[in-house]
Amino acid sequence: MTTVATHGAVRPLRTLCASLGVAPATYYRARRRVQEPVRPAARRVSARALSGEEQQRVLDVLHAERCIDLAPAQVYAMLLDEGIYHCAERTMYRVLAAHAEVRERRAQRRRPVYTAPELLATGPNQLWSWDITKLKGPTTWSWYHLYVILDVFSRYAVGWMIAPNESAALAEKLIGTCGAREGITREQLTLHADRGSSMTSKPVALLLAELGVTKSHSRPHVSNDNPYSEAQFKTMKYRPDFPARFGSIEDARAHAVDFFRWYNTEHHHSALGLHTPYDVHHHLAAARNDARAQVLTAAYAAHPERFVRRPPTPRPLPTAAWINPPSPGVASDDTQ
Repeated sequence: MTTVATHGAVRPLRTLCASLGVAPATYYRARRRVQEPVRPAARRVSARALSGEEQQRVLDVLHAERCIDLAPAQVYAMLLDEGIYHCAERTMYRVLAAHAEVRERRAQRRRPVYTAPELLATGPNQLWSWDITKLKGPTTWSWYHLYVILDVFSRYAVGWMIAPNESAALAEKLIGTCGAREGITREQLTLHADRGSSMTSKPVALLLAELGVTKSHSRPHVSNDNPYSEAQFKTMKYRPDFPARFGSIEDARAHAVDFFRWYNTEHHHSALGLHTPYDVHHHLAAARNDARAQVLTAAYAAHPERFVRRPPTPRPLPTAAWINPPSPGVASDDTQ
């Protein structure tokens, strides 16, 4: 009978297992697993498999100029008509799959894999987003270009400009003017944009380096990486007073003056606790929330029966704004 020593005493295995509520077979299985760790069985090579030299010969045939654009089935049939047999059609696919050449056997330029930018703003003037959109002019194929720089945390349009064309020099001037007006210091700001020609231009990159501004770009062909600018353009173009066409560039500028005044100082943004971008950007929202709380408290005191679940409170103020927040459950690099 197998015995086990516990605290200086020797007990039969079955008695010990019964006291612990564990089957003896479970004990033996666990002990065998510890004593004899399971090793993966070595994969046997089939006697029918092609040798390395034969596989290389098949690859050379498939890489030949006359075969490189043909499917393995076509190559297989052509070789049979010539009285040549190297391997089965399915084996040709296996050889190509082993070298990642099933889809394309020619030398291909491999596009880099772009990671999604993950940017966080916890206050104004930490993260800006900028973009350029087209406004229709008076005739077909005539356009005016609207440049807008938006603070991601407060949604405040810190600067805008309408020009007859898209220009890196104009973008450089707008960024420099907005940075000086907002008092941006070195290493304070990250400027995010897509990959348009003006955004990735050398003059803009040199200006950002001179100002100590970190630049960030969206992934190619991914509009979701610049959602705040895209949403602001949609707000502008979906308003009832947005015209189908502008009669002149002066007309477009006059419309933009009225729109950005409304957007910054009158538009109560749902993501900002129903505050205006101006109030959040200039740190006035907390005081307004306190005043709203007093109004709601007085309303509750007057008619508490009208509030079934709880006394009313103002919507909370924003604490953070993300571009591509990390997926839930994914730890950051500095998490221990």
